[in-house]
Amino acid sequence: MQPDLDITERRQRVLRAVVEEHIATGQPVGSQTLLRTRAFETSASTLRYELAWLESVGLLGHPHTSAGRVPTDHGYRFYAGELLAERVVAEPFELDLTQATREVDDALRATTEVLSQVTHLLAIASAPSLATADIRHVEVLTLQPQVVMVLVITGAGAVAKRVFAFESPVDPGLADWAREYVNETLAGGSVSERSVRRRFEAEELDERERAFLAAIAPVFHDLFEAGADRLFVGGASRLMSELHAQDQFELHELAAVLEQRAVMLDQLRAALRGDGVTVRIGDEHEAAALRPVAMITAGYGLPHRVLGAVSVIGPVRMDYAQAIVAVRGAAAALSAYVEDAYEDG
Repeated sequence: MQPDLDITERRQRVLRAVVEEHIATGQPVGSQTLLRTRAFETSASTLRYELAWLESVGLLGHPHTSAGRVPTDHGYRFYAGELLAERVVAEPFELDLTQATREVDDALRATTEVLSQVTHLLAIASAPSLATADIRHVEVLTLQPQVVMVLVITGAGAVAKRVFAFESPVDPGLADWAREYVNETLAGGSVSERSVRRRFEAEELDERERAFLAAIAPVFHDLFEAGADRLFVGGASRLMSELHAQDQFELHELAAVLEQRAVMLDQLRAALRGDGVTVRIGDEHEAAALRPVAMITAGYGLPHRVLGAVSVIGPVRMDYAQAIVAVRGAAAALSAYVEDAYEDG
């Protein structure tokens, strides 16, 4: 969108009216429709002039079989940008995460499901970059006098394993102590990278114990790094069912997007570098697989660090006002949840 376009207040109102009418009906919008539904205090000829001007600068398109106009990707983008600037107010997004008491994964699943129900769009969320892990059991085994293997088993059945070589023989009693200490302080519930570090650096530990725990800590970091690549998707089957009866092309395009999990993760990670809600439409997506759709994203996390992102994906002709408010509300709810979880962890 060129910054020097002469978008007068009336032209902004006309563009907004066309976008909102087209979102509601899916039909091209003409001057008579605007006069009938939007109560413009101007003549039809003036509206036709403004519609033609908006088309000339690429904000509206003109289907050859109709006298009406439809928004282009640039028109939708301009409209969404106005909503972001206004921090549009709508019905608050209600998300109750009080039942997600076990781990952040539960909160992410609940968030994507509720978000998809509210918006009727595909909802996705990335796990925190400092993910929690549900540790069930840890083994510290001395394979050779200077070689120790550490196994960490999670509640989901995943196993993280590392073999550590030391410069001098490891005291078997120290290895046994480490196994007992780690199982006593970490196993049996969800822990964060922060809580692991706090327990490995506890003041009651002596220097030798802290040094050994620091040496085997990388196996625990492996769990958290793996968690950063998890993606939670909500509403896929519901959205596909709705689109099946409406638009076969949109169904095909969204199905293709669902197959591009790595692409979606990259898009969500990009949101971690920004502030607030972002909207990407059409060629604003670097990934070709996403160009037929619109994506609204917001980061969530701690007061001074964004940990993950939540987003909705759907047709370019979506209800942007509702989607922006819903994504903003979901991010706020998740931020409150993870702040409590990380403080407690």
